[in-house]
Order: sequence, then C-alpha cells, then structure tokens
Amino acid sequence: MDDERQSSKARQQAAEGLREATSKDEAKTESKMGHDLAKGADRFEERSKSSDGKSAKEKQKG
Repeated sequence: MDDERQSSKARQQAAEGLREATSKDEAKTESKMGHDLAKGADRFEERSKSSDGKSAKEKQKG
C-alpha cells in the first residue's frame, strides 16, 4: 500500500514537472514569435491546417 502511494505521488510530481516545462517552452516560443499562441479551438484549427494552408473544415466543403 505504501508503494502505491509513493508511486501515485511520483506520477503527480512528474505531471506537474511536465506542465511547468511545457508552460516555460510555450512562453519562450511566444516571446520569439512576438505574439501569443492560439489556445483551445483556435489552436486545434491552427494545427489542423495542412501544408496547402487549408483546414480540415475547408477541405470537407469541397
């Protein structure tokens, strides 16, 4: 039982470390770009664009 608690705590600490590292990396990228990265649905749409510049939604329209 003690091992389970330690393992759970280790996973929580690892997840927090990952969130912090991601946040720092995002701030660094935003600083280089000179503007904030898109968030939420806007971010999904931005990432879904292919090399031809069309989003999945635009391609479905025809």
